[in-house]
Amino acid sequence: MKEPKGVGRMWNLYKMGGFTPAIASMLGSTNAQQMAFIRNINKEQRKQSMLDMPITELEIVVFDLETTGFNPMNGDEIISFGAVLMRGGELEESQSFYSLVNPKRKISRAIVELTGITNDMVQDAPELMQVLHDFMDFVGRRLLIAHGAGHDKQFLNAALWRTSKINLNHRVLDMMMVAKWLEPKRESYSLDDLLISCGIPIKERHHALQDSLMTARLWQNYMARILERNITTLGDLYAYLSKH
Repeated sequence: MKEPKGVGRMWNLYKMGGFTPAIASMLGSTNAQQMAFIRNINKEQRKQSMLDMPITELEIVVFDLETTGFNPMNGDEIISFGAVLMRGGELEESQSFYSLVNPKRKISRAIVELTGITNDMVQDAPELMQVLHDFMDFVGRRLLIAHGAGHDKQFLNAALWRTSKINLNHRVLDMMMVAKWLEPKRESYSLDDLLISCGIPIKERHHALQDSLMTARLWQNYMARILERNITTLGDLYAYLSKH
C-alpha cells in the first residue's frame, strides 16, 4: 500500500531536516513555530529541580481553566485561561494572563450560565494553539498551582498532546491537597468554602483570572501556616503531602 502523499513528504523532510521542518510542512510555519516553542519550554522544565528551593523564593504561576465540560476525551474543550504570577508570598497582580479560546464547538447553556462565557464571545477568540503558546510563555519554568488541579491538568495535558505531542513536565501543586493536609477534619474543600474560612472576598467565581487571583490569596494564607510548621522547601512540602 502506498503512503498518502502528505505523509511521505513529511517523512522525507524529517529525514533531511528534523522535526520542525516536517511539522512546518503540515501545519504551516506559524503553528510549527508555536509548537516548537511549547515543546522547548516543556523540555527545559525537565532540567531544573525546584525541590530544594525555599518556598519563600519560589516563582509561581497560579492558574485556572474554564471548559465546556469535564472530560477532554469526550470532546470537551478549554474556553478560557487565567493565571497570575507570585514571587514567594507576593502576589504580582499586574503580571497576569487571561484569554478566551475558540473551542470550535457549542458551549452549553449550563456552562454559559456558570462561566458567563457565551458562544458569541468565543466566536472570534484565538484558537487553542495560539493561546497555549502564550500561556506557556507566561508560565516559563515556574511552579504551577491550581485548586482541584486534576481537572485543569487533565485538560492542559490533552491540549499539549493535541497541539504539540507532549505531556506537561511542570510541577503542579493542588491547593485542595494542601487544604486537606492543613485541615484534615473539614467537611468541604470547595474553593468557595476555603475562601470563606480564610476571610478572602469572593467575586466573579468561574472566571479563570478571578479564580486564579483568589486561589493565589489562598496560597498566601496557607504558605504562612506551612512556614509556621518549619516546612521551608518545596521538597519538604511534597514529603508531607505524600503522607496524607
